[in-house]
Amino acid sequence: MPRFGDRRRGRVGLLGGSFNPAHAGHHHIAALARRCLSLDQVWLMVSPGNPLKPVAGMASVGARLASARGVADGRRVVASVIESRLGTRYTIDTLRQLRRRFPRVRFVWIAGADILTQLPRWQRWREIARLVPIAILPRPGYNHRALAGRAAQALRAARRPARAVSVLAAQTPPAWVFLPAPQLATSASAIRARQGVLS
Repeated sequence: MPRFGDRRRGRVGLLGGSFNPAHAGHHHIAALARRCLSLDQVWLMVSPGNPLKPVAGMASVGARLASARGVADGRRVVASVIESRLGTRYTIDTLRQLRRRFPRVRFVWIAGADILTQLPRWQRWREIARLVPIAILPRPGYNHRALAGRAAQALRAARRPARAVSVLAAQTPPAWVFLPAPQLATSASAIRARQGVLS
């Protein structure tokens, strides 16, 4: 993935996160989003450091990238530390840089329902919604709360029906879809807890 961008065309899903570690749930979301949204690629963007997460217990960027590569295929699902290369910390800044560097790509931001509940705490979250279409995927225990939450209510007029998901990348933002889909209960925190018990 060229740091300074290129003139490629296509539809790319952006799935950011700590990937501490990456797991089957990340693979499931990436594969599902790629298929349902008719994407050419999904980029797993390994965060250099989430401002809303504690530093304690966070593996190095290199270790988390290796973990993300373990659930990617390197072709349709690609793991990257592009945020570290761009020097961005907040999603809004990353999205602006990517749109500038890849002007012909139609990006879709992919997030779980847990992120939709947290979105009002993010830097300039309303601008994120105005910059790229958003695909929200279900997460056990978060779905009802997410759809009744502040962000979903604020963006109510921009919500598209699930049947429109295949053309979401072509929509002019703000536009978002909640995609009903099979859910996996796997989480990175549960994996770390098990590793702590086993180690």
